[in-house]
Amino acid sequence: MLEEALAAVEAASDLQELQTVRVRYLGKKGELTRGLKRLGSLPPEERREAGRRINEDKQAVERAIQERRQALERDVLEAQLESERVDVTLPGTRFNAGGLHLLTRVTNRLLDVFTALGYEVAVGPELETDHYNFEALNFPEEHPARDEQDTFWTTDGRLLRTHTSPMQVRYMEMHKPPFKVVVPGKVFRNEAVDTTHEAQFHQLEALVVGERITMADLRGAIEEMAGALFGAGTRTRLQPSFFPFVEPGAEFAIHWTNPRSRRQEWLELGGCGMVHPNVFGAVGYRGVTGFAFGFGIERLALVPYGLPDIRAFYQGDLRVLRQFRGAL
Repeated sequence: MLEEALAAVEAASDLQELQTVRVRYLGKKGELTRGLKRLGSLPPEERREAGRRINEDKQAVERAIQERRQALERDVLEAQLESERVDVTLPGTRFNAGGLHLLTRVTNRLLDVFTALGYEVAVGPELETDHYNFEALNFPEEHPARDEQDTFWTTDGRLLRTHTSPMQVRYMEMHKPPFKVVVPGKVFRNEAVDTTHEAQFHQLEALVVGERITMADLRGAIEEMAGALFGAGTRTRLQPSFFPFVEPGAEFAIHWTNPRSRRQEWLELGGCGMVHPNVFGAVGYRGVTGFAFGFGIERLALVPYGLPDIRAFYQGDLRVLRQFRGAL
């Protein structure tokens, strides 16, 4: 019987068949188990020798089953490894990696430029009060910017800030001159959307206050920014204009190639000027001068990316975004 059992174990081709062999010989009703149960019917002088022989056979079959099980399990593992083998010499799959939005890149680049020039970066709330957004910035009560046509008002009398200039007042309330600060942020205006206007967009505000700050310093700061962003020799222009919070005031522009018309022309970016005395009076400043300028980041971003329409920044069109992974 031992030879027969060992042959059956060796012939088992898989783990399930090996389990069948184990039950056949070692189970409760197995052939070797039945031999142990028949020992009681043998004469005493034969019982001991028969018991020893059956136990030896049982142990031999158990060892054979264990060895065969290990061999079969090894075969299964090798087959699995072979079927799941990865050829490391094949080129890997490239996953699409995310990246910073175009406006985030431009904003970060602007902040790098200004912090290198010694400016501090500050941020302020998007939900503002009339005091900070208009009154402290010398906007008269009847100014059209206060109307619902231009401003998003809330039911509690506050508003979504129409510019980043409220942070001029907030910062001056908390700091003493001299200082240089820039304020990036999102602003909101209730106006028609077109190629150069959005109801929600981003601005960067700059404020410099100290002794004997002049319009020449303002012009130099704008030229320094343009040169750092677009290269030395970038042309800028200031044109006289009116803003309630500066006197004198101007609009500044940068010379660019319009990708729509392919013509060289001026792109108006924002307003600037010397801080109005009434604004200094609102925060208790005396004996100082300063300049401020603010501009739309989207309009500035049109230049390095060569986009003709400001709305392209918000449409999420991957065909547009993928073109500028390495720009600016």
